[in-house]
Amino acid sequence: MSGATKQRIIDAAIHLFNKDGVANVRLQQIADEAGMSVGNLAYHYKNKEAIVGSVYESLFEEISRILSNYMQSPSLVDFDQQLSMYYSFFAQYRFYLIDLFEVERSHPEFIETWRHYVSKMTIQIRKRLDYYAQRQYIFPEREAGHHDLLAKSIWMAIVFWGTAQHIKGEVHNEQQFKEAVWSILNPYFTKNGTEEYAMLMVTM
Repeated sequence: MSGATKQRIIDAAIHLFNKDGVANVRLQQIADEAGMSVGNLAYHYKNKEAIVGSVYESLFEEISRILSNYMQSPSLVDFDQQLSMYYSFFAQYRFYLIDLFEVERSHPEFIETWRHYVSKMTIQIRKRLDYYAQRQYIFPEREAGHHDLLAKSIWMAIVFWGTAQHIKGEVHNEQQFKEAVWSILNPYFTKNGTEEYAMLMVTM
């Protein structure tokens, strides 16, 4: 029961953080959202900082799980499936990027951990480009460093596309997100890549 109660508190906190921002949410609000008294909540988490820490622990566990789902198959489907996971992740924890600079001031340790995962994400994307070039899905680099820039562009779309849509007040969905990411890679497809992508689109 304790585990279920803690999860209820974390879910309530994430909902409120997404709605109002981490800095604007009080312990009483989390208790109300979780359907319990502050005293009962304090039995599980002594203060808001402990809840924030637990939320970020869950966040980092989830991004680690997504990164572990890498190159499960040799086709473009593998990346598309990982994109679905990324979309769900940033939708679930959208407060994180919106509150990024505020968090950096109050919790620098979270930023260091996030930078670690950013590095892993970028490296994975870059390795995908090498692999796709080897399989002749995309053209080889036109000049040294070009695929590094392409990998960074794809990373930026994965991380910030949903946040940009939210800031603009535009409704968006997973399909639009994936199309936005794939549109960056699309101009680099060879004939083989275009055919593979067309097969992927049929299943999306």
